[in-house]
Parts: sequence; structure tokens; C-alpha cells
Amino acid sequence: MADKKKKRYEIDLYNPIKEHFTNLGFVVNAEVMDCDVTALKDDELIIIELKLSLSIELLIQASKRQRLTEKVYIAIPKPSYNLRSKKWKDICHLMRRLELGLITVSFSDNNVHMDVVLEPDPFDRDRSMRRSRKRRTKLVEEIQGRFGDYNVGGSHKTKLMTAYKENCIQIACYLKHYGPLSARNLRELGTGEKTYSILYDNHYSWFEKIERGIYSISERGLSEYNEIPEITNFYMKTIEEHIIEKL
Repeated sequence: MADKKKKRYEIDLYNPIKEHFTNLGFVVNAEVMDCDVTALKDDELIIIELKLSLSIELLIQASKRQRLTEKVYIAIPKPSYNLRSKKWKDICHLMRRLELGLITVSFSDNNVHMDVVLEPDPFDRDRSMRRSRKRRTKLVEEIQGRFGDYNVGGSHKTKLMTAYKENCIQIACYLKHYGPLSARNLRELGTGEKTYSILYDNHYSWFEKIERGIYSISERGLSEYNEIPEITNFYMKTIEEHIIEKL
């Protein structure tokens, strides 16, 4: 049987980890007061928990070790899946958020190799928020662009109501009431900055270009735009209020 297929145990992780920290000048011990591995140098204490795979229980166990020291590692065999995959990146993100170190041990052709993937450094929340600022802005814009809540949390493989689709419904309502209009006319009525791209892309095939710059609602649009009456009623009421204001 090839070595890489050999069944592994937590004890297989111990020797390469002990050698690594010993070479760094630490005194390494195993199984000390429920800690799998401890490494001590002067007042610097490191705790390493050995497991064959990541789990919620392991994360809880490691987080409890953080009551004893800030430097806590989790050590696991190197996963067989691609370490450039989204799954692995998400795992590393979680470990950083928890301020846990991560060690992988690989076995091949009777050779053992240990890698420190992550150090148990403090998590920079502000930096993370800055890097996600654009995504946060898009999230807030999506929330603000919705008239109501017409989706069910946890839904999968179902059609979702988005701010984009609500905008399409608004445009369809205005075209049905006023007749053919230009993107500029529609924006003056309050359909927003995305009006032109919505008409041009025509994602739902609800609109028809009848002449240069002029659009009308299509037959398909007439049959589909009223799928949620509450939304169409809201925009029809907005139209009525606009008309009254002009009187």
C-alpha cells in the first residue's frame, strides 16, 4: 500500500511538530493537563491541538485554550483537496477571525513535512472591513433599493426578488401607464440611474425599442411584470400622486 494512503493517527502529527518547536528553542511536551502539545520558552507558552480533521468541536476546544495563552495552533494532516480552493480560503479566513494558528503535516514517500499555514496573530477587523467596503456598499444599496421583503430566508433554487427586478417592475409600470418613453423621460419620473442599462440589457425581455432611444413594454412584460401586486400597486400609486401634484 502506498504511504500516502496509509491510515493516519493524531500521534503521527506529533514528532514533526515537536521537532519544529524544539529547533526554535522551546521545551515541548505532550498531553499536559488536557493539552495535546505544549511548547514553552521563558514566559512564552504555545498550545497545539492535534486532530485528523477540522470540526466545530475542535474550534471550540482551541478557543478554550486561548484562556491560557494567545498562541494556540490547530494541527491537521494536509488536506487532499486543492489549497487554492474557496473551501480552504474560507477555512483560513475563519481561523484568522478566531486568531488561531494553523499547522498542516503532509506525508509522502515516507517523508513528513510540516507547514505553519497561519500564525495565531490578532485579527485586524478594521483592515478586513476596509477590504470589504465595496461589497458592503453594494449590500446597503441592494437593501435600500427594495420596496419590500418578498423573499423567504434560507430559500435555494427559487426566483428571488431583487432591487434590480423591482426597478424593472417600476419601469414597466411607468411604460404601461404613460406609453413609450425614453430613458431620460423615465429617469425624470424617478426610475433611477440604472434605467438606461436596464432598458438596453433587457434581461427579462420586458421592453421593446420602438425607435431610437424610445422604449415600450413588451407583451411578455405585460404578462409578467405584475407577479407581485403589492409592488405594482405601490408604483401605480406613485404615478397617481405625481399626476395629482401636477394639477
